[in-house]
Amino acid sequence: MDKILVRGGNALNGTVNIRGAKNSTLPLMAAVLQAEGPCTLHNVPCLHDIFSMDKVLSSMGVAIDFTGQSMTLDPTRIHTREAHYDLVRKLRASFFVLGPLWGRFAQAKVSLPGGCAIGTRPVDIHLKGLEALGAKIHIEDGYVLAEGQPTGANIALDFPSVGATENLIMAAARAKGGTRISNVAREPEIIDLANFLNAMGAKIVGAGTDTIEIEGVDSLQGTTHNVVADRIEAGTFLIAGIATRGSVTVNHVNPDLLPNFLEKLEEMGVTINRQKNAITAHAPNGIKGVDVTTHPFPG
Repeated sequence: MDKILVRGGNALNGTVNIRGAKNSTLPLMAAVLQAEGPCTLHNVPCLHDIFSMDKVLSSMGVAIDFTGQSMTLDPTRIHTREAHYDLVRKLRASFFVLGPLWGRFAQAKVSLPGGCAIGTRPVDIHLKGLEALGAKIHIEDGYVLAEGQPTGANIALDFPSVGATENLIMAAARAKGGTRISNVAREPEIIDLANFLNAMGAKIVGAGTDTIEIEGVDSLQGTTHNVVADRIEAGTFLIAGIATRGSVTVNHVNPDLLPNFLEKLEEMGVTINRQKNAITAHAPNGIKGVDVTTHPFPG
């Protein structure tokens, strides 16, 4: 596609069914590496990044069947602990496989997302946490090599990184003993990952707060899970309706996923109708300017 041509001037009205969050689906797919039986994910978005993660996991021996809405992943025939550069470079989120691979097999070899990049690596916070859990980390030819038996630890993140929080939760789920991680990310996707792992048999409490505690277990089993709605997609459609003085309803999304966002819209003069799994927004009289300052979730 060379360009997208938009002819404006009309109010946008209607209802949109929101699909599962890509930013939740990707770590959920990686978490399946911890299971000793097939897992099924429902409400999976059909996006390029999902297919890229599919290729990474398939290269390790995970059998994947994706219908376009539901995905079944069978990790019972994993034959390698390596995620190759040619695949990881296409999707930064592929680095999520490091935690669950090492957590299950006490061994992993995963390409750095940028290969042999010089300078401070943006994944250093991941590696520091894994070392606290007992991993012996080596960097060779653009790959992270992690070895050693995962053991519970107390970890304080330098920054509430979503990716590091997810990688460490997955690594600690099968570690020996208990783990306490403070200053963690609190996004809904973190809660979704914890719920998925708990359904597999993990013992995780505190997801959604600034401290998560994990008691390691010996094994995790297959399960079925509905991916949490994509709050970014939901917010985008709501704003599109507001900006054109239309009325848009987004379905299959819990308003609790966008608490401060919806409050800020109301401060702008937008009328918000919250239901259990739907949100309607419209501003027939226009909107007013407000000040916005961004912070890590919840804002």
